[in-house]
Amino acid sequence: MKIAIIGQQDYGKAILDAFLARKDDVAGVFCAPEKPGAKADPLRAAAEEKGLEVFQFKSLRDPEAHDALKSLKADLGIMAYVLQFAPDTLVKIPRLGTIQYHPSLLPKYRGPSSINWPIIRGDTRTGLTIFRPTEGLDEGPVVLQKECDIGPDETIGDMYFNKLFPMGVEAMLEAADLVLAGKHREVVQDESKASYEGWCREGEARIHWAHHVDFNYNLIRGCNPAPGAWTTLGGKKLQIFDARKHVFRRFADVAGKIGEVSGITDASFKVTAQGGMIEVLRARGEDGKKVSGGEFARAAGLAAGTLLGN
Repeated sequence: MKIAIIGQQDYGKAILDAFLARKDDVAGVFCAPEKPGAKADPLRAAAEEKGLEVFQFKSLRDPEAHDALKSLKADLGIMAYVLQFAPDTLVKIPRLGTIQYHPSLLPKYRGPSSINWPIIRGDTRTGLTIFRPTEGLDEGPVVLQKECDIGPDETIGDMYFNKLFPMGVEAMLEAADLVLAGKHREVVQDESKASYEGWCREGEARIHWAHHVDFNYNLIRGCNPAPGAWTTLGGKKLQIFDARKHVFRRFADVAGKIGEVSGITDASFKVTAQGGMIEVLRARGEDGKKVSGGEFARAAGLAAGTLLGN
């Protein structure tokens, strides 16, 4: 088939590599312009290395973007991790239209942080959707979906790199073949089951130790590695990455007050929350690099009773 790829970053590159590996005709690649001084986008670099035509427009609404896509005479448009808005007038240009990847089971978790939020909310299942893009964000008809478990200790990094990324590449190939053969179904999303969440950023990633230990643990793993859950130590930001949850079973198990450092080991330090403790295995101070929890505790002079988050 003859395709046009619209995307960026490593996922866009992986999609490009997958279609080229099976000898599909990639007519051209659209990639968002890099910020001044930034390294070349992996998708752009890979496309140029293979001698493919690359287009970079500040806006996909531009008439020039439409003209460029028309010139390719593609059978199908492939949207692989696209942060630019793509209007209906653009995505309908290829002969068979366009399909797009989204890392959630639409209509749940529409929006840009759709891998973070299911983990933060304690969900045990998620997945990916290949759908027809429309001008409503993540609202178009579903072509294909794949599901996977969220393990009780899995982070956003685990879910993306081990599951949603490789599954997404295979699903995009499968969906493209179905559309080309005319064997796909397009299922309208059920609006009664829809949800939309915005970016999970610094403000959303702050740890409140008075919240239940389950919630705090889910927040930490749902922000690991990005944006990084955080608290404060002496008024300075302390990010927490790898961690372990300990649940209090009896009143006698309770150690320390909410937000207090309640124990330190060679490899970690523990912080009391409501209903249990978070054992911090990897952390980063405001001016430092990621280190083990134990190394951070020694360098920062943590001791039992040190209060975090105040």
